[in-house]
This record gives sequence, structure tokens and C-alpha cells, in this order.
Amino acid sequence: MSGLLCIGECMIELSGGQDDLYRGGFAGDTLNTAWHAKAHLGDVPVAFYTAVGTDRMSDRMLDFFATADIDTTGVLRIPERRPGLYMIEQRDGDRHFTYWRENSAARMLAEDAGHLSQVMAGRDLVYLSGITLAILSPAARERLLGALKDCRVAFDPNIRPILWESAEVMCDVIMRAAALSDIVLPSFDDEAVHFGDADPAATVERYARANPRAEIVVKDGPKPARLRADGQDSQIEVPPVASVVDATGAGDSFNGRYLAERLKGTAPDAAARAAISTSGQVIGHHGAIPRG
Repeated sequence: MSGLLCIGECMIELSGGQDDLYRGGFAGDTLNTAWHAKAHLGDVPVAFYTAVGTDRMSDRMLDFFATADIDTTGVLRIPERRPGLYMIEQRDGDRHFTYWRENSAARMLAEDAGHLSQVMAGRDLVYLSGITLAILSPAARERLLGALKDCRVAFDPNIRPILWESAEVMCDVIMRAAALSDIVLPSFDDEAVHFGDADPAATVERYARANPRAEIVVKDGPKPARLRADGQDSQIEVPPVASVVDATGAGDSFNGRYLAERLKGTAPDAAARAAISTSGQVIGHHGAIPRG
């Protein structure tokens, strides 16, 4: 098995903020998913593809991947670029994010079509998100979409309007990516706002029209997840969580566990229940990836 390849941006993460004290780490939606997938896949390979700089923080980022046993063989190193950075501040029981990513090296990950094809070749599953697509130039975005046509694809729309040129472009590209995807993992709150879906069932139907063969899991926070697999619809209940410390990365951890279970051959409904359990554990910790 050649395993899972996740494509996207990893950033330097500063989390916390109480008394102006922050904890450093590395995170990003697709990297979070890779980390959680690897935690449940044992010897099955998980790789992460991105672009980083040649600076010390980029070195430390690659060391972090290696510590998690995530393969980075194909990662590009761009001398004139650096990793992006974001800060999570906990204030009045809510999270506030500030980003510095305009010159992120990851924006260059799809500049070389040949390298893209080489990195993606032979993978059992290739995972990306709407953020992966949003940070790219239009030409690079088309390059990546073109490369996906030869792969088995999992996709989380992960809608972040601030990263896109316009709402029209955003919605068009997301639906084009979904049409290429075998597994689609949207979050209902995003979909309701930007596509006008009335309920999770409407989200399932819209993505099913884009690709009738797709396996679709709609996450809805503490409410039941909506699943369509093999033409059958079901709802997966979400058990109550005793304490929510930080919801950062909850959806990413869900995705990682779900994809890990599906690669191991677990049925979709059981995979969704396992993913809900993992997500419930993650929100009891600070940051997108629990540390200690």
C-alpha cells in the first residue's frame, strides 16, 4: 500500500494568549489531517506535500513531520520564501485568529506540473482542501486540479472566503474539486453560509449532483453527521463532550481519522463514529494538534 498523500500548507502556530503567553507549534488544515491519519494508520505510509523555505523554521517544520513519521520526500524548498504564521488568541471563551501568510512558500507548491505528477503518482488516496486551492495562483490551481484527474481524491471544501479572489471563483473551484473527488468532507456551517444549504441533507444532495459516486460526510459540530455512502443515507450521532478547550482542528482530526479508517477497510458508518470520537478528544486540548 502506498498510503495517503495530503497536499497543502503547514504554518507556524502560536496558540494560547493568556497573560500574553503563547505556545509554538506547527499546524495547517491538511497537515493536521495527515498527523491524525498517521496516528491511526500504523505502518501504512502517510506523506505530506507542500513547499517550505530554506530557513531554520522550515528545517524545524520538516523535523516535526519526521518525528510524526510523515514522509516529506517530495517537499519543495524555496530559498526566497518562508512558512506562514498564525496566532490563536483565546478571548472571552472564543478563538480569534491572526494570519501572516502572504509570502508563504506553500503558495508555490503547484508551480511545476511534472513534480506534482511525480509526487502524486501511485498513491492510494490524495487529500486536499479548499485552503490548498485558495492559496494558489489561478494557473497553479488549474495545474493541481488537472493532476487530480488521475488520482483517487478526498476533499474538504474548508471554505475561507478571505483567501479567494471572489465568492464566485471560490464556489466554482470548490464544486469543480468536489466533482473530481471520491470522498467529500464538508462542514455544514460553512456550506450553509456560502452555498445557501437549508440543512445537511441539502449539502449532501449538492455534492452528490457534482459526483454521484462520491462518499459524502457532512460534519455539523455537536449535531449528527450526515453520511451518504453506496447510495445510502444515514445520520451518525455525536456524543456530548464534557469540556471544550479549543475547537481548532476539530474538523481536520475528524478527516484524518475517517480517511485512516477507510484506508484500513472500515465501513463508512463505523469510520464516521471513530472520527467523531477522535474529534471529541482533540477539542479538549489547545491547538490543532495535541501536544503533551
